[in-house]
Amino acid sequence: VQLQASGGGAVQAGASVRLSCAASGSTGSNGVMAWFRLAPGKEREFVAAITYRGGITYYADSAKGRFTISRDSAKNTGYLQMNSLKPDDTAVYYCAARFSVAPRRMAAADSYDYWGQGTLVTVSS
Repeated sequence: VQLQASGGGAVQAGASVRLSCAASGSTGSNGVMAWFRLAPGKEREFVAAITYRGGITYYADSAKGRFTISRDSAKNTGYLQMNSLKPDDTAVYYCAARFSVAPRRMAAADSYDYWGQGTLVTVSS
């Protein structure tokens, strides 16, 4: 499985950005896609995840209410809609996937086998 993330850019605080993650190959019906981010001087942080079966979503507290994760099974693509962006959201965003992930492990980066190359989102004040 190969993942290709896109959609990043430079925006001002309060703006919206939609990231895409196109997958080549299948992670199966029980697959999970997630987004993580890495900001300068910080550790990699879980943002959101979605199950392919049922579309169950998981969010970090920092993403709840502002970000929405979704997927289009027909296009084999996942999305992260980010609204009301803040300068603290500045980071390289990575999509990740795996054939299955236990719910309690959704936020753990080592749960995922496949990673995209990352796309930079810069939010200025």
